Amino acid sequence: MKYKYDAVIIGGGASGLMCAVAAKQKNPQLTIAIIEKNDRVGKKLLSTGNGRCNLTNASVARERYVGSFQAKLEAVLSRYDTQHILKCFEALGLQAAQDSEGRYYPLCCQASAVLDVLRFACDRLGVDVFCGETIKSIKKQNEGFCVTSHENTFTARKLIIACGSKAAPKLGGSASAADYLKNLGHTVVPFSPALCPVKVDSGVLKALKGIRTAAAVTLTRGGKAIHSERGEVQFTENALSGICVFNLSLYTRPGDSITIDLCNDISDKELYSLLQQHQKLFAALPCDNLLTGIFHKRLAQAVMKSAGVQGFSRPCSDLTEDELRIIAHTAKHFTFTVKENSGFEQAQCAKGGVKGDEIDERTMQSKKCRILYVCGEAIDICGECGGYNLHFAFATGCIAGESL
Repeated sequence: MKYKYDAVIIGGGASGLMCAVAAKQKNPQLTIAIIEKNDRVGKKLLSTGNGRCNLTNASVARERYVGSFQAKLEAVLSRYDTQHILKCFEALGLQAAQDSEGRYYPLCCQASAVLDVLRFACDRLGVDVFCGETIKSIKKQNEGFCVTSHENTFTARKLIIACGSKAAPKLGGSASAADYLKNLGHTVVPFSPALCPVKVDSGVLKALKGIRTAAAVTLTRGGKAIHSERGEVQFTENALSGICVFNLSLYTRPGDSITIDLCNDISDKELYSLLQQHQKLFAALPCDNLLTGIFHKRLAQAVMKSAGVQGFSRPCSDLTEDELRIIAHTAKHFTFTVKENSGFEQAQCAKGGVKGDEIDERTMQSKKCRILYVCGEAIDICGECGGYNLHFAFATGCIAGESL
C-alpha cells in the first residue's frame, strides 16, 4: 500500500508518541503517521520505573546529563521544565505525584497509564499508527522523504527520527536511528551502554553475589574523583549494580576505580573506635566475627580479606591496632577496578547518537537536512536515573511536534 502524509515519525516510543500528539494539538490539519517496528507502541515505556514509569523529576537540570547535546540543554529544559511536562500530561488525563526523591510517577503507579493517555490522544487526534513495520529504506526526495517497509510505502514532506538507541534490545532497542541518520548526512557518536551494572575486577566479588547494602560510591580516575553517588549497592557475580552504580556508569572507563564507603555516616576514626569496642565484646570469638552487627556476614568476611587479615580462626583479641585501622580504612574505601559496563541487554539507556551541534535545539530540526527532525534517545545525550531521560524524550518530542 502507498500512503502520503505531511509528516512521518519513525519510532512509537516516548518521544515519537509525544511528537505526534504535540504536532496535532498545534496543527490539527496536519496528517501524521507513526511507524513502529514492534507489534505495539511504547513497549519500552511500559518497563520504565519498574513498571511505574518515572516520567520526570523535580530536579531536572543540564548537570544531570552527559553527551554532546548537553551544551544546548538549557534551551530545551527552560522551555519544557518539570511543571510544563506535568501540565502536558494533565491535559491528556494523567495525574502524577512526587516521591521523597523528587521523582514523578503516575498517581496510579502504572506505566501503562502513561502509554494509554498518549495512545488515546493519538487516536482522538487522528494520528495513524503502523506497527510491525520493518523499514527497508529511507530516501530523500525533492518534495520530502520516501520510507519503504516490507509491506508499505510512505511519502512525507517531513521526517522525524524518534526510534531510540541500542539499549534494551529485547524491548526493541537497535542502532537503526544511527544508520538512518548517517545515511542522511549526519555524524553519529557510536552507541554505548549506560545506566547499567558495571563489571569490575576483584577476587572477593563472587562471594558477595546477591548482597545489597546502603553505601556511598565514588568513581576515581588517576586518583581524581570523577563522580559520587549515594544509594543501595547490589553485588552480582561479576559486577556492581544498583541505581547509584548505574549513575556512575555514565562516566566509567576501563581501569577506573569504584570506591565504596560502606559506613558513609561515620568517619574513619569513629569506625575504628567502634571496632575497638567490638574487639573487646567479641574478644574470644574468631576474628571474622569482628564486624558482626555492622555488615552482612559475607560482606564482613570480604572486607577482612581485602584488608589482608590472615587466619580468620584467630580470636578477635589477637588483632593488632594496625589491623583494626586497616579494616576500618578498607570498609570506608572498599575498592574495585572497572573492566567495562555491562551490555545493552542490561542497559536502561545508551550514550551516543547524532552529534548535538547538528541539531537546532529550538526546533529539534536537523542542520544537515531542513525537513528532518530528531528527538529522544537518537540524540547524543544521556541522563541519570530518576526520570531525566523520559523528561528529555517528552520535551524534545513536544518541540519537534510543535515545529512541524
